[in-house]
Amino acid sequence: MQRLLRFFGRRHEQDGFAAGVESAIAALLTSPHFLLKIERTPEDVPPGTPYPLSDHELASRLSFFLWSSLPDDELLDAADRGDLRRPDVLERQVERMLADDRASNLATNFAGQWLHLRNLDAITPDGRLHPDFDENLRQAMRRETELHVRELVEKDGSLLGLLRADHTYLNERLAKHYGIPHVYGSRFRRVELPSGSHRGGLLRQGSILTVTSYATRTSPVIRGNWVLENVLGTPAPPPPEDVPSLDATNVVSERLTIRERLNQHRENPACASCHDLMDPVGFALENFDAIGQWREREGDEPVDVRGGLPDGSEFRGVDGLEAAILRRPELFVTATTEKLLTFAVGRGVEPTDGPAVRQIVREAAKNDYRFSTIVSGIVRSPPFQSRVER
Repeated sequence: MQRLLRFFGRRHEQDGFAAGVESAIAALLTSPHFLLKIERTPEDVPPGTPYPLSDHELASRLSFFLWSSLPDDELLDAADRGDLRRPDVLERQVERMLADDRASNLATNFAGQWLHLRNLDAITPDGRLHPDFDENLRQAMRRETELHVRELVEKDGSLLGLLRADHTYLNERLAKHYGIPHVYGSRFRRVELPSGSHRGGLLRQGSILTVTSYATRTSPVIRGNWVLENVLGTPAPPPPEDVPSLDATNVVSERLTIRERLNQHRENPACASCHDLMDPVGFALENFDAIGQWREREGDEPVDVRGGLPDGSEFRGVDGLEAAILRRPELFVTATTEKLLTFAVGRGVEPTDGPAVRQIVREAAKNDYRFSTIVSGIVRSPPFQSRVER
């Protein structure tokens, strides 16, 4: 306050009261402490040494993690008393904050970052091939996925429910796109799906399927790597710089199915090393076209949805892919926990975070991988409660 009053005083003497207030507000709005969430490094901490956050820094980190906003009075009062680190106090605060309406920001912002929903705005499918795609459909796709994740947060569901779901959220526009009858109006509502439905979990939703496609066609490569990175936590290595693109290596590519074109591409050993990991995963999703509509044929040929995972398991279609992933649920939960930890602390997961992540997943397994158990484990973990000076 005293620093701001100095800005006020200088202008006040020269140009009057209103100019002084303007100067103080300008100083406030351009201060790094206003623009950035700063965590101070103690002067006596050598580089590479972890140190605990202060109570107020912990309160701020917790609030931005769960609410994407500033701490409220109750959280700040706990920090003022110096008891926020007490396990019972911290647990009560997490429970209270997850029950608050502001926790919906966690679902929306985390889903946008983790699932690449933010990229949906940059996707413009070819209008000649997909004339029905419009802005209303784009926003409806995004909203379906956001509500799917929001349900997980609000109802404290199992993380596995993100993949294994017998319902989804639809309005009339999206239901028409999916071919689901008897949904009317612009309001989104939970829709129970019949047995054998092509919709439900994340891998069946138009938003995911569209951001992992090209404007003119599907991409088993992008879809496969998306699953490896975001669902299994094992992305394929980046391609060598001198590897040609798919279309550059196949001058008759338009006459071939995507599987046939990729089979030719993998004849190059440098290409095969990565594509052997990604392509079989993406092939399982080929029943969905570039904007997520169900299809049985690609051109004149039946869609071939034989797929596989890097562990050697083989399956057919999205049903088989989901079943194969859920046979080892700890891989999906670990990948999601790493993404959630990245969102919480504002940096990538490092090898030193491995023990904390494994501990969180082990504890969550005892409670069917409930979302609140994973969040509580992250909040209690050393990566969340401390920093390392670089």
